[in-house]
Amino acid sequence: MRKEMYPIRSQLKSKRIRFEKPQNTISWAFMKELRENNKTRKIYEVNPYVEVYLFQENLYGLFTENCDGMGDVWMYLIIGPEKAMLIDTGFGLGDLKGLVDELTGGKEVIVVNTHDHFDHAYGNCRFDKVYCHEYLAPYLANQHEHMWDYLFDAWGENIWLQFDKEDLPAFKPYEITGVPDGYTWDLGDGYEVELIHTGGHAAGHAAYLDKRNRILFTGDNICSDVSGCGAVGKPRANGPHAECTLLTYYRDRVKFLVDRLDEYDYIFPSHFMINLESHLMEDVLETVEKILSDPESCDYKTETYGKERDSADVRYFKYIKGFSVIGYTYDK
Repeated sequence: MRKEMYPIRSQLKSKRIRFEKPQNTISWAFMKELRENNKTRKIYEVNPYVEVYLFQENLYGLFTENCDGMGDVWMYLIIGPEKAMLIDTGFGLGDLKGLVDELTGGKEVIVVNTHDHFDHAYGNCRFDKVYCHEYLAPYLANQHEHMWDYLFDAWGENIWLQFDKEDLPAFKPYEITGVPDGYTWDLGDGYEVELIHTGGHAAGHAAYLDKRNRILFTGDNICSDVSGCGAVGKPRANGPHAECTLLTYYRDRVKFLVDRLDEYDYIFPSHFMINLESHLMEDVLETVEKILSDPESCDYKTETYGKERDSADVRYFKYIKGFSVIGYTYDK
């Protein structure tokens, strides 16, 4: 029997048809409580596909349902004294730019990506310019007008999420600016946000450190469902920076973030549970070290068979103390 999540009450224009994979019950319970009872939640007329939450005096969480049946997505909007920063752009469903302009009062917006995956970067073309880690830029340059086609079946019907097709963006080229690890933006009056390259989930994956709010936005490397942040033995990606998808690389970057724990108090991931306590990073590091010392000593694993059915795609999982699991591949 296929496990389906019960729907969470919402006034979004989008409607869930089915999930590709169910999320764990703890994440679902958190999201149900937040989405149904948070007093700051608001849906603006300019974009009925986004729930807007006020998490800090100058920080909005923009929640949207994932168009391809995977985990629903958080984007974040920081309002600085002079400029704003939008972290990720989702699938671009609805007038995302119009919503951002309404929330910022028309301030200049710096758009950044954590990584290039569909649910984080397909809305980039709603804007004129996007920043990312320099390793990520070539992946973003591969975007094109047909990248949303897989959301529909052969008859043009929505597969995972019901929405109006015309509410997707019309693709247009935009400026992609890759920056190095440690690059910092000033949102005015010394309000700094720093890009920190993390690798793991994707070769060019980056976190963003809001130094005034003392928040680390971690993208997909931290997740209350499954933190898929690397491979053991052989990189999961191809290309000149494939080694950044190795768990050894991610371990080194987690250690870097643990060494900087005095600079942030909270962690805001891109999926499910948010506003996590910063010392979770120490538990993540401990788990990664255990995996690297004995990759086969996992807590459980899954096997997925392809069309040939003569070999399985095996994924391993190890529990993070008091949190969720790290998912990894292991090339023996």
